[in-house]
Amino acid sequence: MDSLNKKGKMTPNFNTTPPKTINDMVTDQMRNNPCCFFCIMKEPDTSLRRSCLATCFNEMSVINRDDQQHVLVLSGLWNIAMAQPDDPEFISLGIFDCMVSLLEKGTNDRSWLFRGQNIYIPYYAAHVIGSYTMNKVEFAEKAVVAGVIPPLMELLRGKISWVEQRVAVRALGHLASYERTFEAVAAYEEELVRLTMNLASTCLDQVYTKFVGVKDENKRSKYHCDLLTRGAGGLEMENRKAEEWASQLQCWSLYLLNCFACKERSLNLICNQGFLVDLCGMWGGLVNHSSPAGVGLIRILCYSKYGRQNISESKQVLENLCHLSRSSDDWQYMGIDCLLLLLKDIDTRYKVIEIVTMFLIDLVELKSLGDRSNLGETITKTLLLDYKQSKFRIKNSHVLKALQQTWELKEERRKREKTMSVEKIEEKRVLVNLIKQQANHVFWLGDVEEGIKMYNEALDTCPLKLRKERMVLYSNRAQCYLLLRDPDAAIRDSTRALCLSNPTNSHGKSLWRRSQAYDMKGLAKESLMDCIMFINSVTTTTTNKRVKIPYYAARMISKQMEATWLFVNAKSKFTRSDDDYEISSNEDDHQLECDEMMRQMMMMMMEKKSIASGLSTIIEEPLIAKGKNWREMERARRRNKTAFNVMARSM
Repeated sequence: MDSLNKKGKMTPNFNTTPPKTINDMVTDQMRNNPCCFFCIMKEPDTSLRRSCLATCFNEMSVINRDDQQHVLVLSGLWNIAMAQPDDPEFISLGIFDCMVSLLEKGTNDRSWLFRGQNIYIPYYAAHVIGSYTMNKVEFAEKAVVAGVIPPLMELLRGKISWVEQRVAVRALGHLASYERTFEAVAAYEEELVRLTMNLASTCLDQVYTKFVGVKDENKRSKYHCDLLTRGAGGLEMENRKAEEWASQLQCWSLYLLNCFACKERSLNLICNQGFLVDLCGMWGGLVNHSSPAGVGLIRILCYSKYGRQNISESKQVLENLCHLSRSSDDWQYMGIDCLLLLLKDIDTRYKVIEIVTMFLIDLVELKSLGDRSNLGETITKTLLLDYKQSKFRIKNSHVLKALQQTWELKEERRKREKTMSVEKIEEKRVLVNLIKQQANHVFWLGDVEEGIKMYNEALDTCPLKLRKERMVLYSNRAQCYLLLRDPDAAIRDSTRALCLSNPTNSHGKSLWRRSQAYDMKGLAKESLMDCIMFINSVTTTTTNKRVKIPYYAARMISKQMEATWLFVNAKSKFTRSDDDYEISSNEDDHQLECDEMMRQMMMMMMEKKSIASGLSTIIEEPLIAKGKNWREMERARRRNKTAFNVMARSM
C-alpha cells in the first residue's frame, strides 16, 4: 500500500508484500492454533470452510511434526465419519489421500510412530477409511484411487498390533463387498485370504495373551487401554471392551472371507478341513449377537458344489450344524439351510443323511421360522426325497426307522385325518386330555416309565391339528426323559414341543427342559440360549412389575456364560504354557466378570420391557459367592424351590 509523507501526499511503497490469500491465512492459523480444525468446522461460510478443510487435510499429509494436533483432528474426524458416513464433503476435499499419507508414515517410519502420540494415528486413519466406505460404492472407488489398500494390507499383516488389524480388516471388507472395487482388493487375494483365515482362527488367543490375560495394569499397552475405554479406564471396562473388539475382529475377518466365498474364489484355501472345524467354534456370542460369524461363512460355502463336498466330509461340522438346527439361537435357520442344501445335492446326500436325519426329523412339524413359512414341509420333502429308493442305500436301522415314522406321520396319518369331522376331533381332544391326566398322575406316583407309555398313547391318539395339545404332551414326556437321565430323548421331545409352540421356540417349560438336557450333554452354548429364552418367556408372561428371575435359571446362565466365555479356550491354553505374561488363573475374578456380563444382559432384556427397576436381588448380587454369602444364597434357593415345584407340577 502507499503511505503518507510529511506533507500529506501519497508515496508508493515498493517493499510491501502482496496480500495473503485464504489458503495462506488458513496455513498460518493451523501453525499457530492446534484446535483450528474444530474452529473451521464452526465456520458459517461454506466456501471458506471447504477451502480451510482442504488445506487442513493437505497440511496433515505433509507436515512432519509430533504434537497432539494430528490426534485431536483425527479423533474429531473419527466421530464425524461414524455419525455421518454418507456425507460427501470430506471425500471431495481429499480425506482419503490424507489418511493414506498418515498410514504410510505409521507403517514405514517406526521412529515417527513411537514419538509423542503418533501411535494413535494409524488406528484412527484406518477407522475413518472404513466408516466412509461402509455404505457408498462411490466413496469406495475414490478410496481405492487414493491408494488405501496397500497401507491397509500392511496393518493386516500385523505391522503394528491387533487393534489396527481390527480396523484394517473392517475397511478391506467394505471395499471387497462392492463389485466395482472387489478386483482391487483381489489383487492381493491369496495373501489376503491366508492372513484373514489365520487372523480369524488366532485373534482370540492373541487378544487374551497380549491384553486380557495381562493382570498387571502397568504392563498393558497404554494406548490400547485409552482406545478401548476412551479415557474412562478401569480393568473391568477394559476387559469388557477388549472382548467386544476381539469378537468384532473375528466376525469382520469372516465377513471379508465371505466376500470371496460368495464369488467362489479361493475356496481351495477356505475349505481347509482344519479351518472348517475352527469355524464351528466362532460365534458372535452375547457381545456381538448381530453377526452369524462362523455359520454364516459355512452357509455361503454350502451354496457351492466344492464347498458342500468339503463340508460333507467333516463329521464335526455336520454335528455342529445339527445342534444349531435344534437350538433357539437366532441363526437356527442358517443351520437348517445348510443341512437342506447338503441333502438336496445327490453327491453329498448319502454322505450326510445318516447323521442329519436324526436331528431334522424333530423339526418336521415346524410351521414357520422368521420369514420362512412352511419350513417343516420343506424339511419333510427333503428327507423323504426318493424315499423308496433311498431305503436300499441307507444301512443304519435307526435312520430307516426314523424316516419310516416321518413317512407315517406326515403322509399316511395326514391322509387319514384329512376327512376327520370336527365332532370326531373334539372327541379325540377329550380322550387325549383324559390320558394325559392319567399319565401325570402316574408320573407323580414315581412310575416314570409308565408315564412315558401313557404319553405315547396320548400322542398316537391326538390329531395333528391339535398342535397345542401335542406340544404339552411332548414337553411332559421330555420331563420324564430328563428324570431318566436320557438327555438325547429329552432334547428330541422338547424340540418337537417348541416347533409346535406359537410363535416357534416360545414354550417356557420346553425351553427350560431342553436347556437342562443340553447341559447334561455338555453343550453349553445351546443350553445358554435356551435358558435366556426361558427367562424371556417368564418376563413376557408376568404382570408383576417386579420381575423375579428364578434362582435355578440364574444359576444355569452363570454356569453356561462361564463355559462359553469368548476367551475360555485361550485361557485354558495359555495359563499352562505362556510364561511371558502374568495370566491369572483365579477363577473368582473370571466369575465376577461373568456375573457382571449376566447382569448387563438381564438389564438390557428388562429395559426392553420397561421393568428394569424391578429386578430382584438375584441379579443385583453376584451369583456365585464365598463365605457368608452362601447362607444368603441358600435362603434364596429355598425361596425359589417352591416356584420350581409348581412349574414341574403344572404338566
